[in-house]
Amino acid sequence: MVLGKFRKGLERTRNRISQALKRLAGDQSAEISLEALEEILYTADVGPLAGELLEEVEKKYKKGDFSGTGEMPQFLRQRLSGLVQGPDDQAKPLSRADKGPSVILIVGVNGSGKTTSVAKLVHWYQSHGCQVLVAAGDTFRAAAVEQLTIWCQRLNTELIRAPHGADPAAVAHDAAEAALARKADVLIVDTAGRLHTQKNLMQELEKVSRVISRKIDGAPHEILLVLDATTGQNAVQQARRFQECVPVSGLILAKLDGTAKGGAVLSVGRELKLPVKFVGLGEQLDDFEVFNPQEFVDALLEPQEA
Repeated sequence: MVLGKFRKGLERTRNRISQALKRLAGDQSAEISLEALEEILYTADVGPLAGELLEEVEKKYKKGDFSGTGEMPQFLRQRLSGLVQGPDDQAKPLSRADKGPSVILIVGVNGSGKTTSVAKLVHWYQSHGCQVLVAAGDTFRAAAVEQLTIWCQRLNTELIRAPHGADPAAVAHDAAEAALARKADVLIVDTAGRLHTQKNLMQELEKVSRVISRKIDGAPHEILLVLDATTGQNAVQQARRFQECVPVSGLILAKLDGTAKGGAVLSVGRELKLPVKFVGLGEQLDDFEVFNPQEFVDALLEPQEA
C-alpha cells in the first residue's frame, strides 16, 4: 500500500514528533498543548510556516473555537493537508502529448538525486506500459552520463548520449529525432546539474527546450525539479532559484526516507505553489510514488505504536 510506503519513508521524521503528538492529543492545558504543537512543527522542519500556524491555533483557542485542547490534532491535520499540493489526477500525474512522444525535462542541482530519479521515473512509466527513451543532457559531468548508462542498461531502455562536453541541445535534438523514429511514448531528458550562473543555466535550458519544441509539438510537456528532502528548508531556497530560471511544472522530492525533516514538503508546497508530483521513499526502483498530500500528512502525524 502507498500509505505504508509513506509511513516507512517518513519514519525518521515521525519518530521525532511522536511524543509531542501524544501530548498534544491528551487533555492538557493550553500552554502544554501549544508547546507540544510548537515542538511538532519545528522538529519536522516546517520552517517559517510554524510561527503562523502556532499563532492561528492560539487565536482560535482563545476565541473558543476548540471545545478542548484535544481538538488541536485534527485541526493541525486539516490545516497541513491544505498547504501541500499534489497532482490533480493521481492516475495521470504528468501531462501527456496529444500525439507523439511526451517530453519530460528533469532539472536539479548535482547531488540532489536527479539521475536516480530519472531511472525511477523510467521504471514508473514502464510499469504503465510505456516505451521510454532517455537523453543524457548533463554532458558536462561524465559521472552522470555513466551512471545513467548503467541504469538504462538495467532497465533495457535506449539512452541517447554524446561525448563529454558536447552541446546538450544537440543531444536533445538527436533524442527527439530518435523518439519520433522509434515511436516512443515518452522522452526523458536529463539536464546539467549546475552551470556557473543563473543566466547560463537559463540560456542552456531555454536552448534545449527550443530545440525539442521544433521537433515535437508542445515539448517539453513537463519540467520537473528534483529536490533533496534531506536538505530541509534549503530545498525551498534551491527551488526558488530554479523557478527564476525555468518554468518548473512540478517537483520530485528525493531521499524522503533519509531525512528527519519531512515537514519541509509543507513549506515547498505553500511557498512555491508547485505540486509535488513524485516522492522517492527508498533506494529501490519501486520506492517511488505519486505524491498524495492526505496520505503524506496522515503518515507524518500518525502516532508511533508503543
